[in-house]
Amino acid sequence: MPFERFVQTGRIAKASAGPLKGRLVAIVDVIDQNRVLVDGPLTGVPRQEYRLNNLHLTKYRIKFPFTAPTRIVRKAWTESDLKAQWKVSPWSVKAQNICKRSQLNDFDRFKLRYAKRQRNKLLTIAFNTLKKRTKSDGTPRILKKDRRERLRAEKAKGGKKAAAKK
Repeated sequence: MPFERFVQTGRIAKASAGPLKGRLVAIVDVIDQNRVLVDGPLTGVPRQEYRLNNLHLTKYRIKFPFTAPTRIVRKAWTESDLKAQWKVSPWSVKAQNICKRSQLNDFDRFKLRYAKRQRNKLLTIAFNTLKKRTKSDGTPRILKKDRRERLRAEKAKGGKKAAAKK
């Protein structure tokens, strides 16, 4: 089956428009093909109808009976420990990062841009070094600089070449 997230009782969704934007709600009942009854007892959302076009379905689902009252939805929500699961999800982390970035001032944006530039310089240097030191087939390449260092090390130890010159 191509779809994994269905509009069903207990499905957790994120509101994407209106005064509830960004809040998590649980679908309690399907009214018709365009509207559902939602409830968010722990996210501050009162029971109300909401358009499906303004909901993003998540992978989370809690179990409670069809058209359950708010107290039962609240109990199922707390038992499933949904808040902790949502907090570590990539979707939530991305939303938190967007919120942090929107609150940056001009100087913070400058510092971020400067830090990224410094990081990219270091990455470029490391990448180019590795690129120089490997052949196209992935085997290590011996550079002239490496040969010179190896000869100096042998001279310091008193190796064959150093002994041959004496």
